[in-house]
Amino acid sequence: MKQLAQYQDGRLELQEVPAPVPPPGGILVRTTCSVISPGTERMKVEQARMSLLQKAKARPDQVKKVIDTAKTLGWKAALEKVRNRLESPTPLGYSAAGFVVAVDELNSRFRVGDRVACGGAECAFHAEMIAVPDLLAALVPEGVEDWQAAYTTLASISLQAVRQAEVRLGDRVLVMGQGLVGLLATSLLKASGARVLAVDFVSSRLQTSLAMGAERVVNPAETKVEDVVREWTNGQGVDAVIICVGGKSSGPADQAIACLRDRGVMVITGIYDAELSWKTAYMKDIQVRYSRSYGPGRYDPQYEWGGKDYPIGYVRWTENRNFEACLELMRTGQLDLMPVTTRRVGFEGVLDVYDKLESELGVVIEYCSSGFSRSGEVEPAAESQIPDRLKAELRNGVETLDAIGAGNFARTMLLPHLKGKIALGTIVNATGLSARHVKEKFGFATAETDAAKVLGGETGCQPVGSEQAGSLSHAVMIGTRHHLHAPLVLRALQGGKHTFVEKPLCLTREELAQIDEAMTSSSGSVMVGFNRRFAPATTAMMQTLQNIPGPKTLAFHVNAGALAPDHWYANVDESGGRVLGEACHFFDFACHVLGRPVKVKAQTVGRPAVPDSVTAQIEFADGSSAQVIYSAEGDSAFPKESFRVFGNGVVVECENFMKLSIFQKRKPTVKKFASKGHAEEMAAWLAYLKGEAKHPLPYEQARQSMRLTFAVLESIREGREVNL
Repeated sequence: MKQLAQYQDGRLELQEVPAPVPPPGGILVRTTCSVISPGTERMKVEQARMSLLQKAKARPDQVKKVIDTAKTLGWKAALEKVRNRLESPTPLGYSAAGFVVAVDELNSRFRVGDRVACGGAECAFHAEMIAVPDLLAALVPEGVEDWQAAYTTLASISLQAVRQAEVRLGDRVLVMGQGLVGLLATSLLKASGARVLAVDFVSSRLQTSLAMGAERVVNPAETKVEDVVREWTNGQGVDAVIICVGGKSSGPADQAIACLRDRGVMVITGIYDAELSWKTAYMKDIQVRYSRSYGPGRYDPQYEWGGKDYPIGYVRWTENRNFEACLELMRTGQLDLMPVTTRRVGFEGVLDVYDKLESELGVVIEYCSSGFSRSGEVEPAAESQIPDRLKAELRNGVETLDAIGAGNFARTMLLPHLKGKIALGTIVNATGLSARHVKEKFGFATAETDAAKVLGGETGCQPVGSEQAGSLSHAVMIGTRHHLHAPLVLRALQGGKHTFVEKPLCLTREELAQIDEAMTSSSGSVMVGFNRRFAPATTAMMQTLQNIPGPKTLAFHVNAGALAPDHWYANVDESGGRVLGEACHFFDFACHVLGRPVKVKAQTVGRPAVPDSVTAQIEFADGSSAQVIYSAEGDSAFPKESFRVFGNGVVVECENFMKLSIFQKRKPTVKKFASKGHAEEMAAWLAYLKGEAKHPLPYEQARQSMRLTFAVLESIREGREVNL
């Protein structure tokens, strides 16, 4: 299938990418129409065309992240992450319509053949097929054409702003900005029984405003808006102002406040960084409200991707119910989209449109059926698309590596160390655009969006040693989000594959028991991505400690920092939480240095349901001890990771695995490194795959580290010491 891709150097391309698969509880949709959002998408294209210096000035938050990465991983790794992001394509689009061609077994609302409107910048792309979660789709009623339904998401943005204004019949409302969102807001206000004054600097848009239901229009370049408002409202001021402009300045906000009546409402829609004049706003006692996208549920992963709807008695208008309301207004003719539709273009000709978005309002993209079978599925790639070199290697039975998960971590920290060192078979990623990019960048033979193409079938359950349908490799790398690790590892083991999985191995003791059982009957193997074991600083330290007899003491401090509420780690169902999802690294490191743990006592700060910070005191079989402090409470200026080991006449100190100090015989020795072990970890695993070395991290050791992590969480929950 084809999808529109944007690069950070400003390039736009229509690319052939693998078709997606329905997300859990979701649907696969063949797109018939989508709508370009002129404001948002023009801004993205303009930002992409900025120089690096301009990008840095526009996004100082991203510059800070690069500096923080350099402090912990070194400048080489930080610059590689920046380079990787700049060269990776990103999708465009978030408002589309089409018909359902596949339904996940967990979905009960939709059927194959249903016409649906879809939303979400994470899924409703400008692409011939899109995979959409349940609550980001709504049935299109009879009487609404596909091109109209494609506006649903954009209309819902405007509808949510109207709801935030709490408009009542007869209210006077000023809408500042008559771009697409502002014009849709004007129409929806009219349908709500409000009287609308529309403001814009473009005269042609004001004419469209009248067609969309505005009672009065004004161009600030020709007439003072405050004077028109005073005359229109008999000196009282408007009941509400909806700001539908972008940028950062005090002008629109000051004008809005001047036009509002006493205790009026100002609603900010979109990317406008308001600067308020305190005295005027205070004296009028105005209310300032931000309208967040399509409505309640937006940016809540439990709602959007987990399918957990809000009860209607508590949240009347969720984003999905806003979708349905907009579609009903289209059906009844109360929301007329003809005046705002300035262009309809075939998907093949969409690239030319992006250079002219400033003069457009609603641009409808229409899709044709090329590349699709009668069932709506993309035809499988021909064998001729596989590079000849890899085709020959595959047929000769040379071992190849497949990868599941093509996120930034895999692209930056793992795959660069494999490129050119082993034949790469299939890359699997939920988004076809990323899968295609990684395929081309690293030289994979094929790109897919369905892990079954690598693991075989729906369950992957095949006898050990049997031929694995859909896959010609014997090794697989898993770099997905944490909740998928154990299920994918089990399917890989059932297929007899040698498996590398990023930490954590699993999220529950039950999953660990299932993997234990699978290991007993599988001809495959498992290696967990505990890379700090392989760091050059660790190797240098262990060379010193191997000559130091007796028990030792380890103190490991992790200054993890506060977790952003929208970070995927905050979704415990996906990540398992920070202790399980990340602190397991440091429990594994303690096991690597000190041996077999026998008991642990742990606590956290306060009593959160899912701990963000942990202090664990661990006792080892030989009498050694470790204290691991993983904290979200510190200051970012302090090193992220630091540890000290005390032994018989020796002290080892390390900061971020980059600076190692060994104090012995009253003499300090300082060594510097530039790796946390990812390259060394990959090299060790490749040596095992090629039969050149033993397994670098036997399953029993990785299992021991996971059992210790589960014991830490158990100790926190039950407030007691836990024996292992």
